[in-house]
Amino acid sequence: MLESVRRTPQIAFFVRQPCAAASIAEHPIKPLFDLQFRVTVNTDNRLMSATTVSQEMALCADAFGWRWGDVRWLTINAMKSSFIPFDERLELINKVIKPAYAGLL
Repeated sequence: MLESVRRTPQIAFFVRQPCAAASIAEHPIKPLFDLQFRVTVNTDNRLMSATTVSQEMALCADAFGWRWGDVRWLTINAMKSSFIPFDERLELINKVIKPAYAGLL
């Protein structure tokens, strides 16, 4: 029996890479976020780019006016797009991520 799999298109835009966007405010993540694409904020090579996911989230939050609910949505999107089995993703979302953000919302 084949397991039902939901595919998510993977589109990578690197904020800190040349020619990705002139500034974070002009980065295409904002219109994709507004259209409710499953976007995530990641670091491709955090040691070489000298950044963290927290720093990138803060830069995006400042540029786009994102609040804790938006950051929570992005974090859940990241877990939904991870490479671990579906049941484990759901468990982490429901037992770790959502409770962790509950006090911030």
